[in-house]
Amino acid sequence: MDEFYRIKRLPPYVFAIVNDLKGKARARGEDVIDLGMGNPDMPTPKHIVDKLVEAAKNPKNHRYSASRGITRLRVAMTKWYRDRYAVELNPDSEVIATIGAKEGLAHLALAVLQPGDGALVPNPTYPIHSYSVVIADADLRSVPLTPDGDFFARLEETAKLAWPKAKLLILSFPHNPTTMCVDRDFFVKVVDFAREHRLMVVHDFAYADFTFDGYTPPSFLAVPGAKDVGVEIFSTSKSYNMAGWRLGFVCGNARMVGALARIKSYLDYGAFQPIQIAGIVALEADQKCVAEIVEVHRKRRDVLVDGLNKLGWSVPTPRGTMFVWAPIPEAFRSLGSLEFSKLLIQEAKVAVSPGIGFGEYGEGYVRFALVENEQRIRQALRGLKHLSR
Repeated sequence: MDEFYRIKRLPPYVFAIVNDLKGKARARGEDVIDLGMGNPDMPTPKHIVDKLVEAAKNPKNHRYSASRGITRLRVAMTKWYRDRYAVELNPDSEVIATIGAKEGLAHLALAVLQPGDGALVPNPTYPIHSYSVVIADADLRSVPLTPDGDFFARLEETAKLAWPKAKLLILSFPHNPTTMCVDRDFFVKVVDFAREHRLMVVHDFAYADFTFDGYTPPSFLAVPGAKDVGVEIFSTSKSYNMAGWRLGFVCGNARMVGALARIKSYLDYGAFQPIQIAGIVALEADQKCVAEIVEVHRKRRDVLVDGLNKLGWSVPTPRGTMFVWAPIPEAFRSLGSLEFSKLLIQEAKVAVSPGIGFGEYGEGYVRFALVENEQRIRQALRGLKHLSR
């Protein structure tokens, strides 16, 4: 049977190879420390779970919900933006709740792109940023995001050379997987750039809270004119350890939000209503739990980065995200990131994500996710020490 057209356009999922090796090793009884997927390992804060349980006991919440998200939840999101970033949003036209950030981005791309439209996406990047463009049958234009170059200069060059002209720019800072962070002036330039090139902008702000050492990431929407050109996506997955709950938001440009609302109205009735009700509590209650979650990850970051550097890895300390983006040690660089990731499972009993899985410019790196406790991270470092010998 011939492959389906859209499936044919999707490349092999590199991470599946590593996951398969990890699964086989565990089936043999081997203790593999999984630092691959950014899957939060801590429980959702109790007050959020309690609200979910309470709401789930009410039969009225078992019915179809609202595709846009219930009104009270969208209002909570507007308050979140107002309190943090002094950004005013209309809950009826500039906010939509999604079934996670991935669903929101994928359906937004389907809503605003037509076959052949160009989209500018950093490379390396989180896979859905590029694959949402591919699934929408649009034309993906990669912009190298590497330590040895000026990303914005490369962005301008790619936009000028693109034909037909690009219509969409997808960004995400703090950035997964590279952990790159930007300042407010960067987004000022993005807004000017988008106006000049008549681009729509999508900024994935999944790691809005996951920053360290006094760094506070700017919101794209806080820049004057941002709502005229684009939207920002926020997810409860990381900030509140709600990854499996699947609750996110797309906020900003009313035309883009309206297009997403229109396409979602044909596809879903929104997340399970008790999840949305619990989401209101997450956004509006004391945010101390968020700071505690971030501090746990800061300590893990320090243990891992310090340990890797003592082993001679030469790893910079990230200011954001729940990841460490590590250059492969010189002695193993010729293997490439996929083969090196396989070697780590086989010899060090540590699973990581190969850089090539995030795009061609991710080659030469592996990504560690801070999803195990400090004791397990130290155990992983002992395995890596064994490998270096």
